[in-house]
Amino acid sequence: MKTWMKLSSICTLAVCATGAFAQTPAPAHEPKAKVAQQPTTDILDTAVVAGSFKTLAAALQAAGLVETLKGKGPFTVFAPTDEAFAKLPAGTVESLLKPENKGQLVSILTYHVVSGNVAAKQAVTLKNAATVNGQRIDLSINGEQLKLNGKATVVKADIACSNGIIHVIDRVILPVQKNILEVAAEAGSFSTLAAAIKAAGLADALSGKGPFTVFAPTDEAFAKLPAGTVESLLKPENKEKLASILKFHVIQGAAYADQVVAMTESKKTLEGQTFQIKVREGKVTIGNGAAMAGVTNTDLEASNGVIHVIDTVLMPK
Repeated sequence: MKTWMKLSSICTLAVCATGAFAQTPAPAHEPKAKVAQQPTTDILDTAVVAGSFKTLAAALQAAGLVETLKGKGPFTVFAPTDEAFAKLPAGTVESLLKPENKGQLVSILTYHVVSGNVAAKQAVTLKNAATVNGQRIDLSINGEQLKLNGKATVVKADIACSNGIIHVIDRVILPVQKNILEVAAEAGSFSTLAAAIKAAGLADALSGKGPFTVFAPTDEAFAKLPAGTVESLLKPENKEKLASILKFHVIQGAAYADQVVAMTESKKTLEGQTFQIKVREGKVTIGNGAAMAGVTNTDLEASNGVIHVIDTVLMPK
């Protein structure tokens, strides 16, 4: 892995040496071992002084996040410049600043914040980072640049603040805005699951805040059940049984693929039981004695959780 110093010649490892963050070189007679002074300005005030984050400051004010980012932290903020916001489609910023869109604005801004101090030398070793929003951002190296979600580029790094660190980015990154049900519907291979969720009265729950992890059987998975099973489960008199089966496919919290494969047993499902998780020769299967399912696709992100696709319907014991 390339070091950050090689990755970007425009930054020092501790703080950018240009613009409002510039530091005066120490006189030659000062001891080389002098300890660097701790920053006394918080993330928000540091950004304001820089002068190129007016839109970000206004957005944080509108979203009610000012006091949060002036709090103890520490936070790592991937801060879009005014030019980054200007790249959004015309009218987007003005729309987001409206009171009725506060929830969406909060979601976007918190997607730029990671808990803790993630310095550049650590960031380049990561494949992703969990944001305060709840979703992950993907981190990758493109040439000598650190990229977020393959789109935004870190242009200045390691700006030290009293309550965290700022990395400046050239584009606004946007989280997924659709919930689990909407993402599944868009995928086009979960029509039976969608019908079952509606019949079981779980649509509102899975459209809620969450987060949830859903192990979603495809239409083909439901088709593997004995003839007449799905039709029977969709009848009103079998609503409770159907709900029990569907809840066995859902756990609280967002568990991404790398976290799932580190387990041998799931957390408790919404149904109340757990299921086994087995990894063999790169293939992941989940379930119990009643049914084992192969995981065929992973990490379909939604605004309220994550979906993993499975090829068999799980059955609680």
